[in-house]
Amino acid sequence: MTDPRADVGDSGRGLAREVLIHGPIARSELGRRLGLSAASLTRLSKPFLDRGLFIEAPELLDGAVGRPAKPLDVRVDAQRFFGIKVTGEQALGVATDLRTNVLGSATANLIGRRPEDAVDAIAAIIDELAPQTGSGPLTAIGVSIGGKVTGSRMVTRAPFLDWHDVDLAALVERRFGVPAVIENDVVALTEAEHWFGQARGAENFAVITTGAGVGYGLVIHDRQVITPDTGLGLGGHFPIDPTGPLCSTGHRGCSSAMLSIPSMCATAGVGLGHEIGYEELLDLSLDVDAPGHAVAAQVVQASGRALGRLIAAAANLAMVSAVVLSGEGIRLAHVASEAMHEAIAADRDADAEPMTVLIDDPDFTTWARGAAAVAIQSTFGRLV
Repeated sequence: MTDPRADVGDSGRGLAREVLIHGPIARSELGRRLGLSAASLTRLSKPFLDRGLFIEAPELLDGAVGRPAKPLDVRVDAQRFFGIKVTGEQALGVATDLRTNVLGSATANLIGRRPEDAVDAIAAIIDELAPQTGSGPLTAIGVSIGGKVTGSRMVTRAPFLDWHDVDLAALVERRFGVPAVIENDVVALTEAEHWFGQARGAENFAVITTGAGVGYGLVIHDRQVITPDTGLGLGGHFPIDPTGPLCSTGHRGCSSAMLSIPSMCATAGVGLGHEIGYEELLDLSLDVDAPGHAVAAQVVQASGRALGRLIAAAANLAMVSAVVLSGEGIRLAHVASEAMHEAIAADRDADAEPMTVLIDDPDFTTWARGAAAVAIQSTFGRLV
């Protein structure tokens, strides 16, 4: 029997992508998006329905033809994926379905910095999550890492682990027997935002992440911009405030110096005379009656203004009008919202398109979902 996957072609793959990202979606809307007639849409969708990758959602009134219609959707539980974010100390993991909906999450400490130690931590997460997340087939494992990655396999540079030219994909595949996709963490998170997150389906937007560092991603004409310098963290050293503190590499007032969690806490600690954690710093900046409030508020408001200036710079230089904020430090955007938006307005032309700032949840699973997203993208062609 002929495998229907051999006949779907580019049009079929485009159809599957639209249903995955936008489903459940009416056939009339799919036809409009893809430029397909009703007959062509029926022909292209049939192999996916026959194989159980597509399902028909409950009937809706189709305004285009004035009669009930069954929207198309993907069977999200048909496959399982694991997404793992590797840091210098931990692996943070999730099991997801075909749309990166989290089925379970876990963490595991790295006992050392060897590549094998990272694979051991990944194994600990999978061992913990596998019994909890159903019996569906494990399709692929995605791993994201703060560093330069080539070919979705090779970690060419990860300074925080002292790695150079590590074929992490081969190590993971040898251990688990399924395809592995390795990607820079900001690249992976940007793909997750594009296909499944705040910017789902948007053709042009930027992503700014704050946490241990500052990351920057860009999608133009429905594709993420990837260059040989992707993964070097260049967006983390964009100059913002010439009077600001120094970052760890000596840049004064760059985005990392103004927005990273370690830098904000260090700056506040100098003024307070004692160490302070990030959440404590944000809380103190809001408590007008607490000792040290003025110092905390000054640091947080300065960082809020810096974030606004970085958002405006990204929008101005890339000519996008939507910016997604994500990462474990992004609560700053809520606490210093007024300062952030004032800075955006000050740095934008009055006649420019209004800015849309989309704020993700400050949850570690966001990074791990990014790793799952690139695994889904990489293997989706084989699924269809």
